[in-house]
Amino acid sequence: MKPLSITVVGAGILGLWQALTLARKGHRVRLIDQDTKPFQRAASSHAGAMLSPGCEGEAAPPLVSELGRHGLALWRTAFTGVISHGSLVVATARDQPDLVRFEKMTEGGQRLSRDGISALEPDLGDRFASALFFADEAHVITPDALTSLLSDVYAAGVAVEWMRRLEAADNSDLIVDCRGLGARDELPTLRGVRGERALVRAPDVTLNRPVRLLHPRHPLYVVPWPNHRYLIGATMIESEDASPVTVRSALELLGAAYALHPAFGEAEILELAAGVRPAFPDNVPRIVVKGDGRLFVNGAYRHGYLLAPVLAEAVAAFVRDGAGHPLIVRE
Repeated sequence: MKPLSITVVGAGILGLWQALTLARKGHRVRLIDQDTKPFQRAASSHAGAMLSPGCEGEAAPPLVSELGRHGLALWRTAFTGVISHGSLVVATARDQPDLVRFEKMTEGGQRLSRDGISALEPDLGDRFASALFFADEAHVITPDALTSLLSDVYAAGVAVEWMRRLEAADNSDLIVDCRGLGARDELPTLRGVRGERALVRAPDVTLNRPVRLLHPRHPLYVVPWPNHRYLIGATMIESEDASPVTVRSALELLGAAYALHPAFGEAEILELAAGVRPAFPDNVPRIVVKGDGRLFVNGAYRHGYLLAPVLAEAVAAFVRDGAGHPLIVRE
């Protein structure tokens, strides 16, 4: 087919992957975003950016894990900054039933004893008696991944325009809308899910891979960044409130980190932030094809980084020859 002129709306993780993939397929792509500078309000900038198809099986349907394995492979091909150290899942002695449940609901986790934990994470070996290790999982450093993708988008010849909204008179052959909650007027079942996180510097903590601490009320993930910085995140909250993190939430978040490793009690808080992620009722992202030909790529929930390249590949195939995909829905 001949190249199309395509406008991608929204420069978060979904929009970046869409623009990059479509441009590399030979299309003339324009990427627009209403913010004045990159990633100013994108939910993607608040993400833990864990590429964990195995772990996601604990709370997502099998399709997410299946497609997520392909997404991880696409990340490894496209971005040299993928850190493939696996994922570690731990629980305190009283919360061992949660670890057993997690093991039953996921695939690919290897049971570790205290010695096995110590071999991977010496800081945690004396604190936890057992764990699950997902060896083939990975993560990326959130700002590094976004900046690198944007650089690749420019290099692929995409015309990027900031402070730009989609105009009714847009004469592109195709519009791919990746605005998240900004598209809710077109996607009425979309809802917002609040996520809170802290970025800290903890010189006395050394972790080499993302660690998930299971807890009935306050589960936690900790993602290592360079220079002893750690991204600490909690569960998703059913709220569309994007206001700053409250004292109560901060205490719960940092208290859970302290339970993982007491040295987090001496960490410097670099940032406390909250973001609202778009989600459909089943928490599975999808590509909605409207009757007028517009495509809406949305509902990333907590799977945005993992599935963004898969969604982009699916859109490119659909544009090429109308190919179907499990995540494509026609309206």
